[in-house]
Amino acid sequence: MRVLVVEDNTTLASQLRAALTAAGFAVDSAADGEEGRFLGETEPYDAVVLDLGLPRVDGLSVLRHWRAARHAMPVLILTARGSWADKVEGLNAGADDYLAKPFAMAELVARLNALIRRAHGHAQPEIECGKLRIDTAAQNVTLEGAPVRLTAMEFRLLECLAHHLGQPVSKTRLTEHLYGQDFDRDSNTLEVIVGRLRRKLGEPLIETVRGQGYRLAPPA
Repeated sequence: MRVLVVEDNTTLASQLRAALTAAGFAVDSAADGEEGRFLGETEPYDAVVLDLGLPRVDGLSVLRHWRAARHAMPVLILTARGSWADKVEGLNAGADDYLAKPFAMAELVARLNALIRRAHGHAQPEIECGKLRIDTAAQNVTLEGAPVRLTAMEFRLLECLAHHLGQPVSKTRLTEHLYGQDFDRDSNTLEVIVGRLRRKLGEPLIETVRGQGYRLAPPA
């Protein structure tokens, strides 16, 4: 999954990037509201972490701009403001959740995972596809009850397919969701990862849909 962090505090932004990368996310970042607004409207993100107190353009204005343009990605706002009025204003502007600073990184990661799950219609962290079980919170995969060892990139690709269970996901969309903006996106790498997953999970589970991409096939 791919997330955008819009935070002007360089220390906190670095900590957020490290924590989210360790949790399996591809992370892009912006240090001001103007850059964050542009990235949010031009790149496909699974979720956004948005600070309210930003230079150039404040976070609430960025959020209102996205929602007015019908960008529906989940947004978790960060705020140092303590009043309920500020939090309510953020939620009314279109935020899906909020955290007040200071916060625990583990809580932020858990909240982001929950937002992404709900955005794809999954109430629970575990997604089942026949005998395949994908725990998106713990990043564990089992097949017929046996653990399957995956690399971070393999899990990220499988998770993306699982969130769209039974639906084809284009190679372009998969590539955009797997890699950050500054990563050299090579379509051949995607095919290599799919090949490795097929060997680990079994050929029938990940299907090639001609002209449309790949899909995780639900049980017949």
